[in-house]
Amino acid sequence: MLEEKEFIQQLLNPKTQNQAFQKLLLDYQKSLYHHVRSIVISHEDADDVLQNTFIKIFQNLKNFKGESKLFSWMYRIATNEALTFLNQKAKKGGITSEETQQKAIDNLQADIDYDGNDIQLALQKAIATLPEKQQLVFKMKYFQELKYEEISEILGTSVGALKASYHHAVKKIEAIVTQD
Repeated sequence: MLEEKEFIQQLLNPKTQNQAFQKLLLDYQKSLYHHVRSIVISHEDADDVLQNTFIKIFQNLKNFKGESKLFSWMYRIATNEALTFLNQKAKKGGITSEETQQKAIDNLQADIDYDGNDIQLALQKAIATLPEKQQLVFKMKYFQELKYEEISEILGTSVGALKASYHHAVKKIEAIVTQD
């Protein structure tokens, strides 16, 4: 990828904006999709949230100050969009966002886009029992293999607190999975 500042200028310049945004989509669509899907679980929901994420990114590029990496800023938007989506879906259904997520996991077995086995399903169910912050940290570290420094930028949490969250999440997941 081009030097980030130069690329951001291309994204902001009306003459190069469309081409630069196409490159942004190509470069980040897959990783943002996996991140969003890890939060909302359902493929269809992830597609909707991802579309909203890229719309928000496009609309807010002019406000990007470069205080974090572009990648981190986009992940933060995707995370917020996914959490907002879960909360709205829960509100519509008159249930909690945790119950919404549990329903989505229960529907995973019927999802033709899900190719996981019983162990992966058990892992998803265990992750769903964690508090929201621990879920996010665990998924970003374990599945997306992000560095603590990257997660820190995305979630606005210290590296030390993230390490503690991840450690607690792993212990809880191990206890649940070995119990089953």
